[in-house]
Amino acid sequence: MAPVTLDDVRAARDLLADVIVPTPLIRSRALSEAIGGPVLLKCENVQRTGSFKIRGAFVRIAGLSDAERARGVVAASAGNHAQGVALAASILGCKATVFMPAGAPLPKVAATRGYGAEVVFPGPTVDDCLVAADVYAKERGAIPIHPFDHHDVVAGQATIGLEILEQCPDVRTVVGPVGGGGLMAGVAAAIKSVEKDVKIVGAQAKRAAAFPPSLAAGRPTRIETQATMADGIAVGRPGDLTYELFTELVDAVVTVSEESISQALLLCLERAKQVVEPAGAAGVAALLEHSYAVRTPVVVLLSGGNIDPLLLSKVLRHGLAGAGRYLVVRCRLKDRPGALVTLLGELAELGVNVLDVMHERMAARLHVEEAEVLMHLETRGADHSEDVIGRLREKGYTLTLS
Repeated sequence: MAPVTLDDVRAARDLLADVIVPTPLIRSRALSEAIGGPVLLKCENVQRTGSFKIRGAFVRIAGLSDAERARGVVAASAGNHAQGVALAASILGCKATVFMPAGAPLPKVAATRGYGAEVVFPGPTVDDCLVAADVYAKERGAIPIHPFDHHDVVAGQATIGLEILEQCPDVRTVVGPVGGGGLMAGVAAAIKSVEKDVKIVGAQAKRAAAFPPSLAAGRPTRIETQATMADGIAVGRPGDLTYELFTELVDAVVTVSEESISQALLLCLERAKQVVEPAGAAGVAALLEHSYAVRTPVVVLLSGGNIDPLLLSKVLRHGLAGAGRYLVVRCRLKDRPGALVTLLGELAELGVNVLDVMHERMAARLHVEEAEVLMHLETRGADHSEDVIGRLREKGYTLTLS
């Protein structure tokens, strides 16, 4: 396979000059203090379409001949790639058809249509979309735009690497999310062409980590992915090109837990004021779990910010729970007047914010004289949560933590 050279990346950058915005690099004081050295966030979450995907999609479609563009392009995606292809095709005057899962978040579907693409729902999964897109390409002659495993796509994503070197010339480590590998393969290709001693670290969700077994096997290997909140990087097999580039240029691939991803997303929102989707926060999660793997200054890629508002509320609650700031507690108490008021008074004295209460008096698991309260509580942190639980038990309440 042809390597992605520095000349390829510079040519891609020229193509993108009037299309994308060079995204900001901001310092994270919270992460810098946590790992004992400078940490900067590369904010591709504020890129056009809300992610880095427009870079690779535009370079790929721009590289087609007039005759090929006249046939239209086709893609399969649950979100960011769909929007990148749709906008790129619109700018280049090319028809785009995007196959999306039937359950794709409505904001992503609306955005893809808003950029001018025709959206088709062939089934409930991305695999259904891939099959349908392949059939469409063969029947209609449309050009498939792969989300990561193509030279031009990787060259487009690699332009981020040039921006990082210009914005942070003394960078020692770059960390970013990995699904199929196009983003970090490109970033590595650009940076290593200029500064070979910069360390490149990829981060995969533990429930969808295809690169570690592939690297161990010495070839791209398909795995069965599990459900993960980081659906944007849930890819079951590395690309052939991206795998080759990883073996040559990427120094390490680490995996991160769902808990770390949710806490990373919460940290980005609270401390850096950045709205990031779970996949986009995987690099921050890698710092939280694997700070030993980096040398500072570190640049962490926030790869996308396209998160459904309903999912955001769930993930933030997950992150708060992981940080010990959100408790779901079932509490047994006597079924008599004033019992609930007394319990809530105890919580008020402990400085707890009661978010929700469900009071149940008639259930088979309860004695006749008992009631049960399901409470969602906000605390000041893990130590405060432990103190609240201990104090309530001292008062004689029977608690079950959910």
